[in-house]
Amino acid sequence: METLPPEIGLALVRVTEATALVAARWMGSGDRESAHQAATETMFEVLNDLNIKGCIVIGEEGRVGAHSSLDTGQPVGTGNGPDVDVVVDPIDGTGSVVKGRTGAISVVGLAPRGSIWSPHPAVYMNKIIVDRDAAEVLVPECMGAPAAWTLALVARAKGKAVRDLQVIVLDRPRHVDLINEIREAGARVLLRDDGDTVGALIAATPQRGADILMGIGGMSEGVTAACAVKGMGGGMLGQLAPQSDAERVAIAEAELDIGKVMTSDELVSTDQVVFAATGVTDGLLLAGVEYGSRIQRTSSLLIRGGRGTRRLLQTEHPV
Repeated sequence: METLPPEIGLALVRVTEATALVAARWMGSGDRESAHQAATETMFEVLNDLNIKGCIVIGEEGRVGAHSSLDTGQPVGTGNGPDVDVVVDPIDGTGSVVKGRTGAISVVGLAPRGSIWSPHPAVYMNKIIVDRDAAEVLVPECMGAPAAWTLALVARAKGKAVRDLQVIVLDRPRHVDLINEIREAGARVLLRDDGDTVGALIAATPQRGADILMGIGGMSEGVTAACAVKGMGGGMLGQLAPQSDAERVAIAEAELDIGKVMTSDELVSTDQVVFAATGVTDGLLLAGVEYGSRIQRTSSLLIRGGRGTRRLLQTEHPV
């Protein structure tokens, strides 16, 4: 499989930086549609300046109702350079941005063509994500097991008591039973309003304050997060979890296996993965965009699989 050039990492960071700088202007605006459109158009424009022959395999159509320039199947890049799969999320946590809340990021990742699983038209996925310290104990049987069993495995791997584990879960009605299970096991629950990908990144990053992410979120966010998890050596399980009859029918027509539990190695079948994220609003993972009279500041994360590097970048952008 083709090795990606070293300069592609910083090129991806420039994509997420440019997108975050635009997205953060909509903080507190209450205008979700305009925020999403502005971020999407910016990311598409900057992606097309990259020397790649890219194809979006995880796009925006699962996140928004209307078609966008970043939908699955859309070619991006100059057409010169490596042939790659591309995953995008201009704003992970759009609701947080327009409500003036924390934890939103802009995300893009890529890997050699054919290496990122793209289960279109699925919309939802059940996920369990841990960092590298607990990756080896995360086995497919965890997906259908009681939460207490999985939490015990993770606690043992990390040398903790279950009561000391922090578990990220999206605050959704579908998770009432899961939240009760986690609490009954004695672990602590960290509820998130949105920001599925950033929650996964926090869980997969050692010593970042959370030990595991559990529950059903977006399929697109799940596969996008898998790129970062794979790059950091974390562990992940994913299983399609349709939330409507229409989604079940679409999955059946696409001949996707609803019962299969995917590991991070199946979600992303290569170590040659590059992932970038830039903070839009302040959060546990990254600081948000800071606007000054002469300087705009961004905080970004760059993960390079294969080499196993994780870089935090603080950038000043002259106005």
